[in-house]
Amino acid sequence: MAISLSVVLLLAIILVVMIRSGSIKGGPAVVAILFGFFLASSGMAPAIQRTLDSIASTINGINF
Repeated sequence: MAISLSVVLLLAIILVVMIRSGSIKGGPAVVAILFGFFLASSGMAPAIQRTLDSIASTINGINF
């Protein structure tokens, strides 16, 4: 839960920065948000979540 909330917050910050800098306009931003919303409620959501969890645990396991 903490990882997914952190990812959502990070992506939200990136989206706001992109909108404010003019890299992405309001319309495409809304489409991206809606795409993410509907993707999260699709059948692909568990596979995407497992992949992100795997990546997060791999990054967590790297010892510097």
